[in-house]
Amino acid sequence: MQRRTFIASGAAVASLASPMLQAQTLPSGPVRIIVGFPPGGGTDALARVVGQKLTTLWNVSVVIENRAGAAGVIAADFVSKQPGDGNTLLMAHINSHALAPALGSKLNYDAAKDFVPISLVGVTPNVLICNADQSAKNVKDLVALCRQNPGKISFASAGGGSAQHFALEMFKLQAKIFALHVPYRGSGPAITDLIGGQVNYCFETMTSATPHIKGGKAIALAQTRLKRAKGHPNVPTMDESGFPGFEATVWYGLMGPGKMPAAMAQRMNEDVNKVLAMPDVQEKLEQFGAEDGGGSIEKFANFIKAEQQKWAQVAKLANVRVDS
Repeated sequence: MQRRTFIASGAAVASLASPMLQAQTLPSGPVRIIVGFPPGGGTDALARVVGQKLTTLWNVSVVIENRAGAAGVIAADFVSKQPGDGNTLLMAHINSHALAPALGSKLNYDAAKDFVPISLVGVTPNVLICNADQSAKNVKDLVALCRQNPGKISFASAGGGSAQHFALEMFKLQAKIFALHVPYRGSGPAITDLIGGQVNYCFETMTSATPHIKGGKAIALAQTRLKRAKGHPNVPTMDESGFPGFEATVWYGLMGPGKMPAAMAQRMNEDVNKVLAMPDVQEKLEQFGAEDGGGSIEKFANFIKAEQQKWAQVAKLANVRVDS
């Protein structure tokens, strides 16, 4: 009888402890999601969409903190050195976790070891665009134009080593062309000069390019995922335009510092997946061209590894340098 009572009491204690154990897999206080770019950009916008919903799910304040600089590297460096208590997370970006390592940049963090992947939030195509005055308005004609005028057809980018720059280098390698790369300090001035005719073409993020395409100031020749984005169903992919397997995207994902416990990362993964499945969140993500977020931690980790390997190869073959 006493033994039975002890077992029953033990079960009751375990039952009471269960919610406490579950609670320990979430941060105990306010959460900061660090964004490596200024407010108003794609990374910032996606972080705010996700953060707002996590505030409700976790019943804690989730705030966005912008630490812009070095194309997201400064923010990543900051988060890599934070405690693993879940109170500081990173909205990671292709620049900080694939392109900067591919360039061989001297980083104060290890992109593989100093972070715990939580969830891929979204993948966005780049769009190959020009203004209305350009003679080549499809990829086939553009390749012919570049071959007829080696080194004279200019392509803007948001900066040396940016996702837009890497998309151009992949295009040059596959098309076997020589074109002029003109790096700018961000997407804004690059698009301004493209529209003004100072440069001829540009691979630009769908987030930045869409308003100008819809406004008629920029013409979309192709997009750089293997499938067409829902927001641009009439724009062909590079794959459809004669470049099989061409994929050069911008992606965003939530990460924690390397010391974050696996159980906490798993709980956060499950909650981020709940957020990404919400219809209003899906609608907002589609406005930015961000698709295919969510899935397991392993899926995100494998995705990052594949991106790092792909862009390291492009950097080597194209001899891409930070100042190029």
